Amino acid sequence: MQTSSSDNVKKWELPIDSGPLPESDTHFDVIVVGGGPGGSAAASYAAIAGNKVLLLEKKSFPRDKVCGDAVGGKSLRIVTELGVKELIEDTPHNRVTGIKFSSPGGQSITCSLPMEEIKNKEAGYALPRLQFDYMMFKKATEYVLSGGGSVIQNFNVEEVLFQESDIKKITGISGIVAREKDEKLIYHAPLIIGAGGFNCPVANVVTRECNNEPMRDDEHYCAAYREYWTDVNGIETSQEPIEIHFIDGVLPGYWWIFPVGKDPKGNVIVNVGIGMVVSEMNKRSINLRKLQTSIIESHEHFSKKFKGASMIKGSGKGYQLPFGSPRKNPPSYQPRRSSMAGAMCVGDAAALVDPFSGEGIGNALLSAKIAISYFDKDKHKNGFPQELSEKYMTEIWDTLGPELSNSFKLQKMVRKKWLMNWVIRKANKKPELKDLLEQSLSSKEAQEELKSTWKLLRLLLF
Repeated sequence: MQTSSSDNVKKWELPIDSGPLPESDTHFDVIVVGGGPGGSAAASYAAIAGNKVLLLEKKSFPRDKVCGDAVGGKSLRIVTELGVKELIEDTPHNRVTGIKFSSPGGQSITCSLPMEEIKNKEAGYALPRLQFDYMMFKKATEYVLSGGGSVIQNFNVEEVLFQESDIKKITGISGIVAREKDEKLIYHAPLIIGAGGFNCPVANVVTRECNNEPMRDDEHYCAAYREYWTDVNGIETSQEPIEIHFIDGVLPGYWWIFPVGKDPKGNVIVNVGIGMVVSEMNKRSINLRKLQTSIIESHEHFSKKFKGASMIKGSGKGYQLPFGSPRKNPPSYQPRRSSMAGAMCVGDAAALVDPFSGEGIGNALLSAKIAISYFDKDKHKNGFPQELSEKYMTEIWDTLGPELSNSFKLQKMVRKKWLMNWVIRKANKKPELKDLLEQSLSSKEAQEELKSTWKLLRLLLF
């Protein structure tokens, strides 16, 4: 583990120098609002393509982000392209060797990654978002500054600027307004990327204010709670499977145990969390923190796993995620409107979180790459056109829609306890099904097979 020579601070706990504050009324090619994985990827791809970029982050790095902390294969392909993979591997992390599932009835199955995938470093990672986001933002800062752009941290967007026609009709988004201490700052660009999470100011304008469409639907929102623990029984190395448990009382949702690396003393740190659909939580008046405490202290199996374990003080935090599950009667685009003239939203700001696994990083990175591919600074210097914004939304759903729709079916399936018990029992008895599940952890072909309802039914029933 590398540290600073002066005070032994871990390298991902050091401030990131983002350069001088650009003058108000500066014009850029692309403004990115949000410095998480999606925003950092969008800023990186935009700068690599030769654009003058302004990257804005409302907090200062290093900063924590509440998450399950898993980084899968979809993410690795992009972080490798952007030169971030080496930075990640140089920090403490867990090399995911597979996934362990358990059902409400106590049946369990472990799906292991092929050993060659682990040896070739194509297995997924689990590491704290404090580290992952730091590396993504640091690399993005390098790309943006070397391309003549600017990066600003601790910067809240107060307002989004509009293009208007002669009849005072809004025709697109053209910039942002913020305040640095007592100074009002205005920045302009033909393209604004909204990457500010579930309550992104750009997404609010695109979806709700300009198009009068709903930003939030509790049937498609997840609440989650996370803590970090050490000395969890049975978790001893930096190559462990992650665990997903469908526990009675948590459905529809799951409880997770994700090893994420080791502390300086060599103790394995484990991300322990719980997530549930908000509408169901509200119906049952569930407090996730109390529910997690009950599982750890009283569950027949897990209380033994956590006997002698310690929670890291101050690590308990909650957050919300907008699922990318298909809406029954969408006002316009699935899963919700995420683009208009002058703006495209990515990741959580576009409601692209997987409704079954809760994973959002991969879709955030992929949507960022797709978004930037639509922009040409010469052709679009007077504004990113509405026509391309609609093509972006169509491509996003064409690309991610089948996977998100299938995950939504799985989310509905886990509501039925008897069905979850039966499926895991069946997978344990049927080598062909277990083999397909294991292959799907690293094989795109196997993942496509799992999208087929008929394929699943044939394996389960025959």
